[in-house]
Amino acid sequence: MTVPTHVRVHRSDENLARSEQLAWKIAEVAVDPVEVQADVADMIINRVIDNAAVAAASLTRRPVSSARAQALDHPVSANGGGSTVFGCANDRVSSPEWAAWANGVAVRELDYHDTFLAAEYSHPGDNIPPILAVAQHTGRDGAALVRGIATGYEIQIDLVRAISLHKHKIDHVAHLGPSAAAGIGTLLGLDIETIYQAVGQALHTTTATRQSRKGEISTWKAHAPAFAGKMAVEAVDRAMRGETSPSPIYEGEDGVIAWMLDGKDGSYDVPLPAPGEPKRGILDSYTKEHSAEYQAQAWIDLARKLGTQHPQLRDPANVASIVLHTSNHTHVVIGSGANDPQKYDPNASRETLDHSIPYIFAVALQDGTWHHVDAYAPERAGRADTVALWRSITTAEDAEWTRRYHSEDPDEKAFGGRVVITLTDGSTIEDEIAVADAHPLGARPFARADYVRKFRLLADPVLAPEEIERFLALAERLPELNADEVRELNIVAKAGVLRAAPSPRGLF
Repeated sequence: MTVPTHVRVHRSDENLARSEQLAWKIAEVAVDPVEVQADVADMIINRVIDNAAVAAASLTRRPVSSARAQALDHPVSANGGGSTVFGCANDRVSSPEWAAWANGVAVRELDYHDTFLAAEYSHPGDNIPPILAVAQHTGRDGAALVRGIATGYEIQIDLVRAISLHKHKIDHVAHLGPSAAAGIGTLLGLDIETIYQAVGQALHTTTATRQSRKGEISTWKAHAPAFAGKMAVEAVDRAMRGETSPSPIYEGEDGVIAWMLDGKDGSYDVPLPAPGEPKRGILDSYTKEHSAEYQAQAWIDLARKLGTQHPQLRDPANVASIVLHTSNHTHVVIGSGANDPQKYDPNASRETLDHSIPYIFAVALQDGTWHHVDAYAPERAGRADTVALWRSITTAEDAEWTRRYHSEDPDEKAFGGRVVITLTDGSTIEDEIAVADAHPLGARPFARADYVRKFRLLADPVLAPEEIERFLALAERLPELNADEVRELNIVAKAGVLRAAPSPRGLF
């Protein structure tokens, strides 16, 4: 049974015992040898496929090319065989921290992989690149990799359930550093003391402000989780060498809670698994059918439906206003409540547009579909009829949708809302949606066939047919892979694809 770990700020003279610290409790979960259950292992396979799909689709984008070039400019570190870099041949390796960096950017660039939303929000698939990179470098097999990934997901999701970062304008990757470090600890079979030190260092080095997701959103949005993964690898390396971390990192009077989160009176109950309890957190997460912020997923599905049912809505001349009644989070992060003029700017960056629900709803309504590239093309964003429709759309917080967004009951937790469309003739059209079609409780829950279909669709332009089949055959046998096969758990681009990608130069 899950055991809530109570966490609060302690004065230095209280001498909080190490065994009572959250970082130690996280380490206890990481060292627990509990078996990974079959349905969890199956979902881990799904997410490995999902990550590879979105990474393939981003291989030629400049941020990914930049991160890949940085990784390849660093030689393989000693004491291991190196780690593969997405797109490159399996014998073209880098050191694990740089492979985690490059692959993390590739996975995150299109905002198109899995999500978990609670007190905080997260993309727990970001745990996979650093854990996989270390598995390849150190020669671990598929069973060990599955155990490590299960821990990474569990810790990040448990932290996200309990501790809000965005409320204090701290970026959500502050939960990813500790979870990836814990996952690597499980993978390597490290002792509890080493994992404890690594978790503390990983948290200390990955706290940053939310400006990366505010206003004109930059390419750093994709780099932030990759940086957290890289820091987790380095934290584990230092801890294995006997180096220590700030302590207590969460609870100290000058620690994270006291000065970055809820202050000296702040407290939380983090629901970590009890000893011997299976790590099942991954099953509460969900992937994306569409390349956009998760809170937009359900709205895309609703907009597509409404545009098909009511084609007149696609013409802004027929629409007086569209109001999306939704949760506070959707309203203030990707809606008009953010007060970001960039969310209505046709010249805004792709990173900004995929965090603008007015833009996303307008395009999905008009197109009746959603494409990870075409929907964000500058010529698409600049279309006069789209701009007119887009600027008629606002969001409004609705207390009931906010309550449902924060509900801990999975049967009522919701990420959508109710739309009220007022036409120029005075009539109205109303509809609502609670969860995306691909959500486990949605109209078309994603299953293995959907993950495979997504991979084939996104990989087809850049991977040869035989490479697509090779990767899928490996991924679907993940728990059974030997160490050599884990080293081949990579996607290799067709000849010429990477040469045609941008090749920015820097210091390295």
